[in-house]
Amino acid sequence: MPSKHARQYDRSNNNNMHGEDRSVSRQNGYRSPAPGSRNLNSEHSAAKARPAPSPMPVKRKKAKKGESVFSNILRLAGVLLLLFLVMMLSIIVIKDYRSRKDTQSGYSEYISSITPSGSSTVNAEPVAADSGMEQTDTGTVPVETGAEPEPVPEYVFEPRAIDSTEPSVFIDFTGIQVNNTELESISDYSSPYDPISFEKGKEYTGVKGIVTFRGDNFRSGASYGVTQTLTNKKFGSGWEISTGTLQDYNGNVWTGSGWTGQPLVARWPKSTRSIMTSMYDWAREQDDLVEVIYATMDGKVYFLEMSTGKATRKPLNMGITYKGGGALDPRGYPILYLGGGVRNMDGRCNVSIVNLIDCTVMYKFGDGDPYALRDWRMFDSSAIVDAETDQLIQPGENGLVYIIHLNTQYDEAAGTLSIDPDNVVKWRYHNRRWTGNANTPGKYWLGMESSCVAYGGYLFLNDNGGLLMCLDLNTLELVWVQDILDDSNCSPVLDLENGHPYLYVSTSYHYGWRSSGKETVPVWKIDAETGEIVWRVDFTCYSESGVSGGVQGTPAIDDTSIYVPVARTGNNANSGLLISLDKKTGETNWEYRTNIYSWGSPIRFNDTSGGKYLIYNTGYSGTGYVYIINAMTGDVYDSRDLRGNVEASGVVFENWLIIGHRSCRIFGIPLT
Repeated sequence: MPSKHARQYDRSNNNNMHGEDRSVSRQNGYRSPAPGSRNLNSEHSAAKARPAPSPMPVKRKKAKKGESVFSNILRLAGVLLLLFLVMMLSIIVIKDYRSRKDTQSGYSEYISSITPSGSSTVNAEPVAADSGMEQTDTGTVPVETGAEPEPVPEYVFEPRAIDSTEPSVFIDFTGIQVNNTELESISDYSSPYDPISFEKGKEYTGVKGIVTFRGDNFRSGASYGVTQTLTNKKFGSGWEISTGTLQDYNGNVWTGSGWTGQPLVARWPKSTRSIMTSMYDWAREQDDLVEVIYATMDGKVYFLEMSTGKATRKPLNMGITYKGGGALDPRGYPILYLGGGVRNMDGRCNVSIVNLIDCTVMYKFGDGDPYALRDWRMFDSSAIVDAETDQLIQPGENGLVYIIHLNTQYDEAAGTLSIDPDNVVKWRYHNRRWTGNANTPGKYWLGMESSCVAYGGYLFLNDNGGLLMCLDLNTLELVWVQDILDDSNCSPVLDLENGHPYLYVSTSYHYGWRSSGKETVPVWKIDAETGEIVWRVDFTCYSESGVSGGVQGTPAIDDTSIYVPVARTGNNANSGLLISLDKKTGETNWEYRTNIYSWGSPIRFNDTSGGKYLIYNTGYSGTGYVYIINAMTGDVYDSRDLRGNVEASGVVFENWLIIGHRSCRIFGIPLT
């Protein structure tokens, strides 16, 4: 960065322009005059053309004698004064020379001190104002008078495939349906709306809370707000409430909160709460209220005041098991998006869009969709919304990605909210590995069970068939595809590093697909531009039918590290590992091993005194713990037995941990 002196030097150069217009013409070497200036060459030529005036005789007065003496005295005084001024000027010049010499020496020493070893010598000599050179902190460089500096081009994210990530290597075909009409070609697709473009994760929402799985479109974390200093670094006494169970169409009973099972949290403005007729009066009237919204496996959505666990509304009984956590609208509109996790006793399973003013269902989709190649009507993925174009993006385990223009109308002053979807787009694909068909699962399934990531105009999806895909949201062309080997349940995490996007992702070990004992489960860092692998770290994991090993939870991330929960690895098939990896190299920073594995997603947060923490949870066979861990060292500050399988993912809001487990309990635990 230029010094203050350099900036001042630039300003003096500008002043030397004498107010001239910098955009003057230089055609044929001629510089046209600035407006209001005089053309001196033209005036000189005109003077030569005029005839010289006739000489006039000059009469000289003869000086008197007294006047002559007085004049001589004045002349002598003038000469003496001139000699005195010359002497003083000489002294000043000598002092100035010595001062300049000392200053030049000091400046040269300063330049030497900031010049890197091995760099070229810096020219510290003064530069003439008209030399075409400019003095800077790093030396003398040529400049063009009046020229603007060349702007540094901004990085433009434009994904593309390389040979190893060409979609045709992994995909047989893709297709698009718009409003129930299939297009003949992908190239025929054209959205009637402005292009979709997602900003950085931290800019996804202005809602004070956690509105989707892992917080935003980067899936970068599940904490919100200012966490006051953890003086004790302990779990405090909090609250807990009971949830229930629900039987599905196959007779299986689902209990409590399971994978992924993350709650949503919102500090609703009082003006929004005032129109929520479904909310109890006491909750609407509070000056400040933080509401926990928790969809669970018993088919209900629970609404709780965060600091007490007190119900803010009657539970919403949807009658469909929810494994995923759903999503709130990032614009602050009172809308809840819920994806069903398994077909209920009636065989139904869909995505519901709920009006949180009165807790009524405004729209449903996805149940038994005839355009799906796989009849697996489940939606564990947490939706995202492009606020600018009013479009919902919802991947499904049926192998479809839904992009729905909601046509949302919300008037808070009038207390009204409605949607009227008028453009329903479905994108599908066929994975070459898939060995099944619509009604036969086979291996390497179609469909997305994890939550998608979005950046710019692109969607990143890892599927149940071992593929990580980059999809252009505005053309619905597949850009690149990377092989990630196995059924993937953890969501990818996107991170910008020096402006360049990278994805961190892992996979499960699905019993019977690659093998039936133990298998390698990698964690990858992948260049989001090309799908190319940057680094890979392998773990050996165990599995059994229906209970996979590998990475089921989504990694946490910060400026330097990622934190990965690896299930069923180590000494036995039930043990687990939380490992911190360096983002640049993939090298291990630290690891913490537990006797019980984790399917949950760790939560990374800081407190106001600079403490760096992780919440980690484990669960298996009715037993589970939560831990407070030093994120820099892996040291455990505190742990608590929650008396149940904690396979869900929690959230941290300010100094509260909210999490549920399979033994039908939801906990609010203060962090002290």
